[in-house]
Amino acid sequence: MDDQVSLISQLCYLNLRDLKRIASKLSHELKVQLVHSNILSFIDYCNASYGGLTQKNIHRLQKCQNNAVRFIFHLTGKKKWENITPYLKKLHFLPVQYRIKYKISLLVFKCLNNLAPDYL
Repeated sequence: MDDQVSLISQLCYLNLRDLKRIASKLSHELKVQLVHSNILSFIDYCNASYGGLTQKNIHRLQKCQNNAVRFIFHLTGKKKWENITPYLKKLHFLPVQYRIKYKISLLVFKCLNNLAPDYL
């Protein structure tokens, strides 16, 4: 699982670096949309299998998400050290550990209520 988290972190930071190059030309709404499609989609991909992930790896994924939020709100310089939680709330982003728990809970709910695909 360490290799998977390393690859996801690497892809997120590469995409974020590319987005920062064009950040001055993007509106706030477009930044949010690009972060959803280019960063959070990687973090959320197969996140139901992250149920037994170590805190170290969850922290690595959380750092990717935090940096994406800093990109959206242009938090640099002294603002870089501000608490990120209010910004996560403004965007309605769950922290990574809760995203994982939500996905697992949703799959269990669907299985119990016969809403899941046949292979589950």
